[in-house]
Amino acid sequence: MKIIIHGGFFSESATNQETKKAKQDALASIAVQSYTYLKTHTALETVVFATALLEDNDLFNAGLGSQIQSDGKVRLSASLMDGMTQKFSGVINIENVQHPIQVSERLLSYNDRVLSGEGALTFARNNGFEFYDPITPQRQREYETKREESLRKGTVGCVALDQHGNLAAATSTGGKGFEIPCRVSDSATVAGNFANQHAAISCTGVGEDIVSAGLATKIVTRVTDGFTLKAACDKSFQELAIIDGFAGVIGIAANGEVYHTDSHPYMVWAAFDGALKVFS
Repeated sequence: MKIIIHGGFFSESATNQETKKAKQDALASIAVQSYTYLKTHTALETVVFATALLEDNDLFNAGLGSQIQSDGKVRLSASLMDGMTQKFSGVINIENVQHPIQVSERLLSYNDRVLSGEGALTFARNNGFEFYDPITPQRQREYETKREESLRKGTVGCVALDQHGNLAAATSTGGKGFEIPCRVSDSATVAGNFANQHAAISCTGVGEDIVSAGLATKIVTRVTDGFTLKAACDKSFQELAIIDGFAGVIGIAANGEVYHTDSHPYMVWAAFDGALKVFS
């Protein structure tokens, strides 16, 4: 059993040691809680559990405290993929829900498994997801002053390998902030979140770069074709460099290999497989 989570990127120039320590502690706590949960649950259930915890922490740009778009609204995107069944589900630009990853989970049993905007919100309300305002006072101040950088920037995600050898990946984001309303990121697409029986990947970074590279799907396909996870990631990031792409990934292969990498310093992450590891 193994698990790895991420909380997007962290820049020394855009934050401070207090924030860094807070993120280290939060990621460590969520990784340990999620590994304990994984002991009695599937990889699929666990990535939803972990991502929901990340969505509830306003240090990260997903769920509570998400970035505000240029029209003053928060629109959330999230997706989920089960490596065993090869089913993918997601919501794009959904408003006023607490846990978009849980809405994605509910969609997994439907034929229409990726919903956007008003349709996603209607589905959520019809399935018991109540109104929730994710805007924090800090996010409102940032929006009002049109700050281009945030101390709490970062998509979140989780990849897990359960005791039965099944893999799953989940990713959730609040967007990049001040974008054109209803802009679509990579987080609810197979470019940013992908899993099969061989590997699972969750991405963070600039969504347009990740989509252009087909990053998560490309890495998993290479592992399926015989690459190690590290080799698959490294080759894919060499190709990403050609377009000066900005991205980070976390992943686990079916053989238990855990790997993370990024194109720019540096992604915040934590992993647990009996021993805790946290970004430094």
